[in-house]
Amino acid sequence: MLPGGRLTVSGSGFDIRPGHLLDVRLGGERARVVRASPRVLVAEVPAGTPGGRQPLVIEGLEGSTPVIEVGTVLATGVHQVDSPAFDREGRLYATLSGQRGQQTPVSVFRVGPDGAREPFVTGLGNATSVAFGPDGDLYVSSRFEGTVSRVTADGAVTRFADGLGVAFGLAFTHAGDLLVGDRSGTIHRVNREGRSEPFATIPPSVAAFHLAVAPDDTLVVSAPTLNSSDALYTVTPDGVVTRWVEGFGRPQGLAFDRHGVLHVVDALAGDSAVYRVAADGTRTVVVSGAGLVGITFDPTDGAMVVCTDDTIYRIG
Repeated sequence: MLPGGRLTVSGSGFDIRPGHLLDVRLGGERARVVRASPRVLVAEVPAGTPGGRQPLVIEGLEGSTPVIEVGTVLATGVHQVDSPAFDREGRLYATLSGQRGQQTPVSVFRVGPDGAREPFVTGLGNATSVAFGPDGDLYVSSRFEGTVSRVTADGAVTRFADGLGVAFGLAFTHAGDLLVGDRSGTIHRVNREGRSEPFATIPPSVAAFHLAVAPDDTLVVSAPTLNSSDALYTVTPDGVVTRWVEGFGRPQGLAFDRHGVLHVVDALAGDSAVYRVAADGTRTVVVSGAGLVGITFDPTDGAMVVCTDDTIYRIG
């Protein structure tokens, strides 16, 4: 759970009486009760709830105290429009993207396991999505410039590819090609020399293209539109596009965990959550929180990391 997320508790014996406000506390912080019945209680995780395993105390049920895992703040002061990315040493890279055309003082931050944040890249306009290549370098897209830049371990920046439209999501195939989502409708494939070609076409997005490559090299794409119900798309290695899982509200960040299971950030009617998506398309909520945008997994221990536009949380 994350601050602003909605926690649903099923059971019996909840003290529901006319005119009585049920007292619910998580980690010592009072939680706002969103909905309550004698058998189901929905409460909002308070903004000040400490991270880690926190006791849930419900008035009238003090003898039964479940423990809830609450995300711990890893970093603030960022501006994410896609998912952050880990390097091989477990350091996290996050953007300070800014509004379209804005020149921010830092383009990409590097965040250590202890949460210490340091500037890593400056001078890139609207750093948008980040991904590590098989060469160990960091690749950064710019939705304003339509480019992808390559950044070495010492922070040296070179232009890698351009002419990529509204360049957003990045993902590498197992063969080492870079896939770039142009939210105007094209997914570009860029070879190791930086030459690009159209790879697949899906409907344009009003916000972003988020990309993730599955263990079998299938590309998964989320592309939120103005529709009330959106789908995830899959793209085979030879470019065949299929609408896959329907019924998302605003699907955004994507990531596969160490077991090859897809996780998707989605927002619907003001609520946002992380869903685990099985191979048959079955969805299960695993994390609830307010304003979620991106997701990734720490390669050193498999922990989930999720982010809003300005805060990054570590879970577990």
